[in-house]
Amino acid sequence: MSSTVTEAPAQNGSSRFTSAAANYIDERTKIGVAVKEFGRKVFPDHWSFLLGEVALYSFIVILLSGTFLTLFFQATMIETHYTGPYLPMKGVEMSGAMASTLDISFSVRGGLLMRHVHHWAALLFVASIGLHMLRIFFTGAFRKPRELNWVIGFVLFVLAMAEGFTGYSLPDDVLSGNGLRIIDGIIKAIPVIGTYLSYFFFGGEFPGTDIVGRLYMLHIMLLPALVILFVALHLAFVVIHKHAQYPGPGKTQQNVVGYPVLPVYAAKAGGFFFIVFGVIVLIASFVGINPIWAYGPYDPSPVSAGTQPDWYIGFADGMLRLVPPGLETEWFGYTWSWNMLLPLGIIGIFLVLVAAYPFIEAWVTGDKREHHILDRPRNAPTRTAIGAAGVTFYAVMWAGASSDLMATHFQLSMEGVIHTLQALLFLGPIFAYIITKRICLGLQKKDRSIALHGYESGRIVRLPGGEFVEVHKPLDEFESWELVSYNDYAPLMLRPNDDGRIPFSKRLRAGFSRWFFEDRIVPPSQGEIEQGKHEGH
Repeated sequence: MSSTVTEAPAQNGSSRFTSAAANYIDERTKIGVAVKEFGRKVFPDHWSFLLGEVALYSFIVILLSGTFLTLFFQATMIETHYTGPYLPMKGVEMSGAMASTLDISFSVRGGLLMRHVHHWAALLFVASIGLHMLRIFFTGAFRKPRELNWVIGFVLFVLAMAEGFTGYSLPDDVLSGNGLRIIDGIIKAIPVIGTYLSYFFFGGEFPGTDIVGRLYMLHIMLLPALVILFVALHLAFVVIHKHAQYPGPGKTQQNVVGYPVLPVYAAKAGGFFFIVFGVIVLIASFVGINPIWAYGPYDPSPVSAGTQPDWYIGFADGMLRLVPPGLETEWFGYTWSWNMLLPLGIIGIFLVLVAAYPFIEAWVTGDKREHHILDRPRNAPTRTAIGAAGVTFYAVMWAGASSDLMATHFQLSMEGVIHTLQALLFLGPIFAYIITKRICLGLQKKDRSIALHGYESGRIVRLPGGEFVEVHKPLDEFESWELVSYNDYAPLMLRPNDDGRIPFSKRLRAGFSRWFFEDRIVPPSQGEIEQGKHEGH
C-alpha cells in the first residue's frame, strides 16, 4: 500500500502578513460580514444617479485641498503691512488673513492652484447637490420610505451653502467684507435683539476683530463635521431603503436591477472619482477665480457694481434688492425694517416648503405605499409644474443679485431692471406652473395615443372600401408598459363623518387633492389597448 502527500503551496511573507492581519481584524470586528453584505448590494445604473456621486467626490476634493490651505492660512485680523512678492500690494495695510491669502497665492508653491481647486470644488459641490435634489423631486424619489432622506439632503444643501459662505468670507478682501456687511445689516434689522446679536457675532462693532477667527472655526471644524455626519446618514439610508430605479423591463417595487457594489460598482465609482478630480483640477488650472489682489483689503468705501456673493447665496442677496425701499414702521419704540425682515420671511417660508414637500404631497394623496419605481415627470404634471414654479421663483431671486450688472452691461436703467424682476417674482412662477402643466398633460395625451395606436409610420394604404388610412407601427410590450404604467390618482371624495359633518381639515385636504388631480390623463386600460391593436390602423 502506498500513499501520497500533497503539500500546500508555500505562502510568501507578504501574503502571510495580509492573511494574518485580515483574520486579526475580522475576529475582533466582524468586518468581513459587513463587507460581504454590502458588497452584494445592487445599485441601478443611470447617468442622473451620478449627480449625487459628483457631490460626494467634490466634497472629498474640498477636504483634501482645504487641508493643504489650512497649513498656511492665518485666521487673524491683526493689522499688518504686506511685504510679499506681489508689487502692487507691497506696503499696503491689511489684516493678517488677507496677507496670508496673498502669500498662499504668490509665495507658496502650488498655493494658487490649491485655492482655485478648493473654490471650484466648493461651487461644484453646491451645484451638484442642487441638481441632485431636482432630480429626486421631479422623479418622485422623495416618497415613502425616503421622506427623511429628503430632509437630510436638504440640510446638506443648507450646510453646503453655509460652508461656502464662511470660506468665501475668510480672505477679508473687499468682496468678502461687503458680504459680511450685508449679514451685519440683516442681523441688526431684527427688532430688540439685533444689535446685541451683531455685537456677539462680530465681537464688537462691525467688523470687529474676531469674525475671521470665528468663521474659520466654523469653516474647518463644525460645518465639515456636520456635513460628514449628514453624508454618512444619507448614504446609510440609501443602503437601508435600497436605491430607487427608473421603470423598465424586469423592474418592480420589490427588486433592484443593476450591478453589485463589489467589484463592478466600486470600480466604476473609483474611476469616476478620478474623472471628477481631474476635471476640477483642469478647470482650476485654466480658469482663475476670486482674485483678491485685484480687489484689495476690506474697506467700506469702494463698493462698486458687480459686488455680490457667490452664486449659491445670490438668491438671498437678490431678494434684498427686490424689496421696495422705505418699508419701515415704528412700534413699541423700535424700528421694524420690513425691507430686511420681509425677504428673510419669504426665503424662510420658501425653504420650509421645500423641506416639507414630501410630507405635504403624502398628506394630499393619502398614499401610504412604498415607492421604489421613479415617476416620469410628465406623469405627475402638478408636481412637475410646482417644481418649475419653484425653480422660476429661485431664478428670479438669483437674477436680482446681478441687477446692477444687467443694468451696466446692457445699458438699462437700474429702476427698469428692478421693476421687471419684481413683476417676474410674482408672475413668473404662475406662468411657469401653467405652461409646464399644459406641456405635461400634452405629453401624456401623446403617450396615450401611442399606447393605443402605435407610432405613426408615414405609410398610407387604401382599404377595400376606398378609405385611406395611415399604418401605425405597433409597440412591443416593454414600450407599452412604460407608457401606461403609472399611478392614477383621483381627487378625494368628501364623505361626512359619523356625526354627519365634514371637518374643515377634510375640506382643506379635498380642495388640495382636487387642485392636484382634477386635470389628469387616465392611463388606458388593458382592454382599450387590446381594442386598439385590432383597429384598422
